[in-house]
Amino acid sequence: MSFVDFTKAPVAGDLNVRWVHGSPSSRRRTDPSIQVHPYDDHTIIMRQSKDSSFEAPFMYLFFGNDRALLLDTGATVDSNRFPLRATIDRLITDWLVNHPRRRYELIVAHTHGHNDHTAGDSQFSDRPDTRVIRKDLDFVRSFFNIPNWPAGIGRYDLGGRAFDILPTPGHDPRSISVYDRWTGFLVTGDVVYPGRLYAFDFPAFVESLNRLVSYAENTPITHVMGCHIEMTRTSRKDYLATTKYQPNEPPLQMTLAQLIAVRDAAESVRTRPGAHTFDDFIIFNGPCYGAMGRQLIRAAWANLLYRCGMVSRIVT
Repeated sequence: MSFVDFTKAPVAGDLNVRWVHGSPSSRRRTDPSIQVHPYDDHTIIMRQSKDSSFEAPFMYLFFGNDRALLLDTGATVDSNRFPLRATIDRLITDWLVNHPRRRYELIVAHTHGHNDHTAGDSQFSDRPDTRVIRKDLDFVRSFFNIPNWPAGIGRYDLGGRAFDILPTPGHDPRSISVYDRWTGFLVTGDVVYPGRLYAFDFPAFVESLNRLVSYAENTPITHVMGCHIEMTRTSRKDYLATTKYQPNEPPLQMTLAQLIAVRDAAESVRTRPGAHTFDDFIIFNGPCYGAMGRQLIRAAWANLLYRCGMVSRIVT
């Protein structure tokens, strides 16, 4: 068996990538349904095409000596439109060519339980040597052995490749963030990313951010990795909700300074429900039905103009 030494970490990887971001016309779709980008030989970042779901979530595949971890399964059930199982099977087969094992397990887990991160679970229901982690909070706590939710930290090992599992409720009661020692990634799901941060339980959201910052300030973090991009490269400007074309996206990866900025921004609006716009993200304090409704109305109007031929491409 080819043993990989994951202790010499964190390693430098490749984030020089232009992510699939949709097509300017619904009649000329060219993006692959799943973009696969190797960060290093043992770490894969994937993005679902906006042509199959406007959510265009990111997913992560981590290889260890004993098993692999797939973090999130995308926003689409249909394996024909969204062949996640086939993609993962191919990636694991390719990895095993250079690291042969008699048996190799796949763990399918989630940053949180919302449908745009769990829809593809059913594709793995009959896969051999595979365990799909249920979405309910008690099961997540038990599987990752988190003793004191949400203040505790769980540990998980893929066989020499160790992860810390940090509860981060606020967006979703089941949310976790995952720190990978090998890459130095802090994967934050929908808690921190360059986009609209929906904090339905705002006190829990702020406390989660405080714990994340405290943890990150004492840990060798290379990149803060969320699961969406919704901002543009223009400061304080986001793409319309439901848009399927985002040609001017910022990088997915964020910095420790940006993580701290999200925490500080959340603290500054703790007592002010509503949508609050900052340079690299927007914070929604509470349900914000009015703000979300205005987003959807703007998006519907823009797409109506496109369908009626009043604009030449999908308005963003």
